[in-house]
Amino acid sequence: MDAQPLIALPAVLALEWLPGQSPTAVTLSRDDADALAALVAEDLHALLPRIGEARLALAGALFDPVELLRPGFPVWATLDELARRVPRGHLENVVAFGSHQGQMPAQTLVPEPGHAGGALRLLPLSVLATEALAGDLAQDIEVQLVGRGEAGARTADWLMRTLGVPLEHARYLSRNDLLALTCVQYEHVNLAPLWTLLEVALLTPYQGESTLSARGLPLRYADGAVHAGSPAAWLARQAGDAADRAHAFAGLVFELRQYAALLQAHRLPLALEQGEADAGWLLETLAEPDPALAPPALFAHEAPGLGTVALSVAQRGAEGRTRLLAHGYPLAPQALGPLVAVLAARFGIEPALQALGRVVLDENGLAVPSPSRH
Repeated sequence: MDAQPLIALPAVLALEWLPGQSPTAVTLSRDDADALAALVAEDLHALLPRIGEARLALAGALFDPVELLRPGFPVWATLDELARRVPRGHLENVVAFGSHQGQMPAQTLVPEPGHAGGALRLLPLSVLATEALAGDLAQDIEVQLVGRGEAGARTADWLMRTLGVPLEHARYLSRNDLLALTCVQYEHVNLAPLWTLLEVALLTPYQGESTLSARGLPLRYADGAVHAGSPAAWLARQAGDAADRAHAFAGLVFELRQYAALLQAHRLPLALEQGEADAGWLLETLAEPDPALAPPALFAHEAPGLGTVALSVAQRGAEGRTRLLAHGYPLAPQALGPLVAVLAARFGIEPALQALGRVVLDENGLAVPSPSRH
């Protein structure tokens, strides 16, 4: 155990290949991880001469950026913990962690199959330095890697031979570089508000942050979750005729589905400010059933290309009256069935949907067709 506490300086070796190509494996064996770590140490020593005074740790696993950019940075936290256990001087103070008999030393270091298709993959690195060294070394990492961080020819050749795929790029990035790169990517696809909240969750999770989505839905980060405003309340504020408002509402649900998928990938829960949320759905309860009216029924609002964008629970009464009880929003393909089951159980009705074929609106927002009068 080191006499002085070590400060972790996180980084990655970023690998990029052509879309549609993929490596033969997403984890390296112990021997391969050791071989790569030696090459990485050689590259970094040329950029950061004082890195020899620190401990370099490498995880022999290929991750998607979303797997690394999660609250608490669990992959780096695990890598740091494992590296701190290794006695100083072991393997010239360069340590690597790979698989043995198909098993990585910690489950956190196993990439998730659902994120395996991206063209950019990241090998986590960590430089553990004493407090006296960490300040200068951190500054050098931020300056040198972004400007001169291409992997050496020997390292790139080893990676291509071992992974069985030609590389477009192989370069070293600090974690701050990775954050900046991801910010630009999210801004490019009109997800800047999402990044605003995610950045706070990653770097200053004790702080709150509020913003608006690109379509104007209020969003707030607090207490480890992103809280969305009411889609129904948002719809009630929209101007225009029914067709324009229905189209806008479908766009809002599409946006929410994008946000929900990315937040799930980053392991950041999506909640509803005034309502409930679970895996893949949001739910607003508006009123209790009126025993004087007919039993509640489930109605499915639908939009082209999106399927069911909302569920409404309503009671129909005489003289064209309807009483809205709840609105639910399925945000993931597998969420519709569970959301229907929750609503059916809550209101004591059969889980049978009445498909509306469109988004039905009245002057206040989501509605259901009035009962026919004979």
